[in-house]
Amino acid sequence: MWALFMIRNVKKQRPVNLNLATIRFPVTAIASILHRVSGVITFVAVGILLWFLGLSLSSPDGFLTASSIMGSPVIKFIMWGILTALAYHVVVGIRHMLMDFGCLEETFTAGKRSAVISFAITAVLSILAGVFLW
Repeated sequence: MWALFMIRNVKKQRPVNLNLATIRFPVTAIASILHRVSGVITFVAVGILLWFLGLSLSSPDGFLTASSIMGSPVIKFIMWGILTALAYHVVVGIRHMLMDFGCLEETFTAGKRSAVISFAITAVLSILAGVFLW
């Protein structure tokens, strides 16, 4: 009953912007959205990696099959993407935990700075993952 009363009293003339191309997100919002996306990618990747591990441990022939699959440039690129998503998720997760524990200030300036630092650390880890795979 209370919700119906609140709905009737909502201002009808408020502006609505549904054009996503005109919305400008701050870097902190982009970091948060990408953290969620990297979590989904990591969740899906766990299934792929467990299948790959099961194949390699099933038999000597399975190991040879898994190692020949891993030699493909497409699979190496997919593994690089998985490692990059995992690195980003871990780095930004640590950033969120530091903010929750009070080690980082919760101001826009500090959030912006820590988001940019997180992007830089992830870029370095992504390059290292690429060097490791190739």
